[in-house]
Amino acid sequence: MDSRRHACEGITRRSFLRLSSAAGLGLVAGALPIPCTDAVLLGDLYRVAETRLAMGTFVSIIALDSSRMRAQDGIGAAYEEIERLTRLLNRFDHHSPVAQLNRQGRLDDPRPELLEVIDCALAHHELSAGAFDISVQPLVDLFRAHHADGELPSRRAIERALDLVDAADILASRLCIRFARPGMGITLDGIAKGYIVDRASTALSRLGIASFLINAGGDIRARGHGRREQPWRVAVQDPDEKGRFPAVLRLTDAAVATSGNYAIYYDREKLFHHIVSPATGLSPGAAASVSVLARTAMQADALSTGVFVMGPRLGTRFIDSMPACECLVLDRSGAKHLSRAWPSVAL
Repeated sequence: MDSRRHACEGITRRSFLRLSSAAGLGLVAGALPIPCTDAVLLGDLYRVAETRLAMGTFVSIIALDSSRMRAQDGIGAAYEEIERLTRLLNRFDHHSPVAQLNRQGRLDDPRPELLEVIDCALAHHELSAGAFDISVQPLVDLFRAHHADGELPSRRAIERALDLVDAADILASRLCIRFARPGMGITLDGIAKGYIVDRASTALSRLGIASFLINAGGDIRARGHGRREQPWRVAVQDPDEKGRFPAVLRLTDAAVATSGNYAIYYDREKLFHHIVSPATGLSPGAAASVSVLARTAMQADALSTGVFVMGPRLGTRFIDSMPACECLVLDRSGAKHLSRAWPSVAL
């Protein structure tokens, strides 16, 4: 467990978050034409922004630098890393290692990136007492298949899928990743996007970009500052989509991710959606959205999913036990549930 925690911290959902820089730019995922690029000189710094379709969502990157070319090169390198890792971690790509693992139940000589993500996922499974579980793929696919037919799965079908769910039965090493039981499968939807955002952040930093903000459909990583040496400002969108902002964060070197019942759902009341409990096989019903602030996007990504499954009361207590993490949980009535230090980081 200790090695997995170290691996996770070292590289230290989901509706869209509305973000804005101190320069006053507002980006809403889904609202801009793709591709979209922009470069503006602000004093002695260029603000270069680009938005592309990637990872099945809109990915926006803003970089501030004294060199326009360096900012553009950094953004280009970040998108190249995003595309490379998406091909590697996408379970819907028949040729990806994740798809091979799900088909065969075993993957020899796994790529280090995949092993890193799975190690972190297993660490969060232990930390969350099973609330975060990448082995829920049979359940997620069951709901997706029945939704395509315009119905919900039977309780018997859910129980059969539940028999295949337990991340403790995933055995991972540098030599092999394998499932302990036939029929198991994994989905990295609750952690891979955060990992990819962190790696894109590293690509920007390696080229000397000290101030940037990445928004990948609600998984956000910020470094440095926006205009006038001010922190980047990120506003959490209302899950009811009524134009309200439950919180506005000031980010410098941090990440935030949001998990919600409104991103992908299978019924009008949003009682059945893409987040499922590994204990019951059903979608948790207490929370509407969970936003987690953490050191890295991957950590925030996994924690937001785990807290959503736990529910507001248990989830906020769990985050209070985690160093350098805070959370905001909105329940289905619209009430806010905050971790102890959340008011100190929100406007």
